[in-house]
Amino acid sequence: MRRLPLTLLAASLLLAAGTASAADTAIPATAVKTAEQLHDRALDDGTAYAVLKSLTTEVGPRLAGSEADQRARDWAVAKFKALGFDKVYVEPVTYPKWVRRHESGAIVAPFPQPFVLTALGYSPGTPAGGLTAQVVGFDSLAALKAADPATIKGKIVYVGFRMQRHQDGHDYGMGSMVRVAGPVIAAEKGAAGYLLRSAGTDAHQRIAHTGVTGFKPGDKAIPAAALSNPDADQLERALAYGKPVTVKLDLDCGFDGEYTGANVIGEITGRKHPDQVVAIGGHLDSWDPGTGAIDDGAGVAISMAAAKLIHDLPQRPDRTIRVIAFANEEMGLWGARAYADRHAKYVSKFMLGTDSDLGAGKVYRMSASVAPYARPAMAQIADVLKPLGVAYDASRPGGGGSDLGSMHAKGMAALTLDQDATHYFDWHHTSNDTLDKVDPQELAQNVAVYAAWSYMAAQADGDFGSAPSAFAGDGAED
Repeated sequence: MRRLPLTLLAASLLLAAGTASAADTAIPATAVKTAEQLHDRALDDGTAYAVLKSLTTEVGPRLAGSEADQRARDWAVAKFKALGFDKVYVEPVTYPKWVRRHESGAIVAPFPQPFVLTALGYSPGTPAGGLTAQVVGFDSLAALKAADPATIKGKIVYVGFRMQRHQDGHDYGMGSMVRVAGPVIAAEKGAAGYLLRSAGTDAHQRIAHTGVTGFKPGDKAIPAAALSNPDADQLERALAYGKPVTVKLDLDCGFDGEYTGANVIGEITGRKHPDQVVAIGGHLDSWDPGTGAIDDGAGVAISMAAAKLIHDLPQRPDRTIRVIAFANEEMGLWGARAYADRHAKYVSKFMLGTDSDLGAGKVYRMSASVAPYARPAMAQIADVLKPLGVAYDASRPGGGGSDLGSMHAKGMAALTLDQDATHYFDWHHTSNDTLDKVDPQELAQNVAVYAAWSYMAAQADGDFGSAPSAFAGDGAED
């Protein structure tokens, strides 16, 4: 092997050990102290809860493309201005409009009884008079994939994957696959309709969890709905008798042309480098059964409140803090992808970014995708966040969150701030996604985390490695 000169060998060993060098990005001591003061102040600040109460009360459910979509955007513009943001603007986002009008379902035979269910996003409606067909059940997506199409054709497919509670919510990976990919697979095999056990962890509440499917306009799609967990149990008990089980679905929903919404953006302008950006945010839309408190009003409120605390410092930050309230995350990351397409050419100006989209549970873990020379600065950020209960896992990549993950895919250096999701999927995408599920103290801890790291990134001496395609293939979420 080729030997390195001693000086280069020593330098490489220092870098591997994480020892800072003259070229490493670092956070000045004054900025560290200010960040500590920010997070202390945030823990006693009620701005985020007040913002979230305002959004869920004055606007409520915010289904993308609905009448409430415009009201939510108007609310966000007004709220940014009321909080003192220096610059407030919108960027248009166009996407398919999907509407929900009516939904019902029932076992017709052998044990007639009604279901609690909800139509899934991008599902077509049933024919006039509803769809009545025999049910064929599967316990997993893999079993559905392996099934002979002859056993499925003309029937309603049911998949019964059951999510369990975990702090990191990892069962949702499979739960969402059953919801997104399952209907498409069933349609390809000739099914007449599709049902799944709700992608949720509330085993005993009779509420259904909605969410999007993998259908697109023009697809040969089939009606698809989610059953509440108790109703899924009931269907499985009926199927266990070994007799044919017939179900009727009556869904009035479907695509209704296109709609142009917008991402709503507020900025605290940087004092020294206004064109360099620290990006945070959440998505403004929500599903329609609840009021979108945890998904994702909390993320919008956390980001607005964190930036407001930085705004109220005696001096503006060196770089711009940009808060993005993204459009239509729920039905396919439309706002995220439009934002990334629009701003990809400026990706090197994005210092660091992440958004909040896992409710209001405490942040317990941080990870990052940054250049090696920025790791010392990440360690400084981690030290400031540690008293807030946040552990730094330097071995994991950061992905930027659900919406800013699209900018990360373009090359933006990114964080992941994992929130405690133990109970998040009890309420996610349901009528129970309401303000009472938010603990004001846990919400304030999120604000403390976001205010501290955002300010430190804005004050850093050096950058974090954002560049076109800089983090391709790092395994982070998109």
